[in-house]
Amino acid sequence: MKRFLLFLYLIICTFRLSAQALDSIRVSLITCSPGKEVYQLYGHTALRCENYTRQQDVVFNYGIFSFRQPHFVWRFVRGKCDYMVMGVDWKYFPLDYEERGSGIVAQELNLTRLEANLLYANLMENCRPENCEYRYNFLYNNCTTKVRDMIENAVRGRIAYPQMEEKKTYRQILHEYTAENLWAAEGNDFLLGGSVDTILSDRAAMFAPEYMQWFADGAQIYGDDGSLRPLVKSTENILQKKVSLADTDSSPSYKKYLYAPLSVACLFLLFCVLVVFLEKSIRRMVWIWDVVLLLAQGLVGVVLLFMFLFSEHPAVDSNWLLWPFSPLALFAVPVVVLAAVRRKRTWWHSFQLAYLTFFIIFSHWIPQDFGQIVVPLALALLTRPVSYQIYYKRNRL
Repeated sequence: MKRFLLFLYLIICTFRLSAQALDSIRVSLITCSPGKEVYQLYGHTALRCENYTRQQDVVFNYGIFSFRQPHFVWRFVRGKCDYMVMGVDWKYFPLDYEERGSGIVAQELNLTRLEANLLYANLMENCRPENCEYRYNFLYNNCTTKVRDMIENAVRGRIAYPQMEEKKTYRQILHEYTAENLWAAEGNDFLLGGSVDTILSDRAAMFAPEYMQWFADGAQIYGDDGSLRPLVKSTENILQKKVSLADTDSSPSYKKYLYAPLSVACLFLLFCVLVVFLEKSIRRMVWIWDVVLLLAQGLVGVVLLFMFLFSEHPAVDSNWLLWPFSPLALFAVPVVVLAAVRRKRTWWHSFQLAYLTFFIIFSHWIPQDFGQIVVPLALALLTRPVSYQIYYKRNRL
């Protein structure tokens, strides 16, 4: 029904535009390169419309959001964050990207006069207060996919995109954008489940701005009248990228490695192993350390479980990390503390030893890329039941 109404609307718009003088409009696909901040890592896409008839130069931006929205943080966590499209004067648009050192590439679209006017009219209609909001989805409905859909709806025919030679997953593409921000990469790997590790179709890969730029560059328009023309007429570098993300970090190289997620995880594992040797030498269990680890493990599990059950964020409902980071660890805190105080054996350590060992052994075959730090963290958690097994054996409990 929605497709029919959209089709009817486009027909009406076409007749209305045909019945009046068409404006002279140049439309460009704008691609902004990534910045160094977390929310800038993936770049941005917009549409620029230069209306020479009306002396207007407007950029339509589908990436507008406001922290002032009621319950913004709560809605964002639940994946119910609404973004807006807004048309602003082009002269203000490049300023922010110039300040952050990002580049801007403009691909002039090879649209007919009717298509350009239809696209401009649709964008203006989208900017009306009753139409401007949409439910944002990081992978499936973002600033780039919205722009692509608007272009496709305006073209009188169909757009054929080039095919990627190397097929990729969502996670692999995200890793390309977070290559210089390893903590952001690990954060993504923790929250995104196994569904982002399936091979993408070419269309799904267009969620990333620079990928959309590549697809547009090789796309062809098969017109309803039998004509064939490239989607992109010309490409212009509006703003040159000043620095790479790697150049923005002036820290000494040894600090980069020391503070890298894998280094931190390995140091944490080493500390846990040292605690085991300490307990063996003093012949007592440091149950306070158990409380710290169980609380951390359980709280991470609560976050993952909440995202699994209640969030509309993409791909968080298939996360195998609920296995090693189980919320059950919170319920084990009083059990472990009571057993340690009474110096008695408890079922939890045998259970923890079994499921963590099972996870570590079979993690390679689980259909999810866990990143670099999950196995070291799982090994760190495993040191606790191992230490208790040594303690039980020594004291014949």
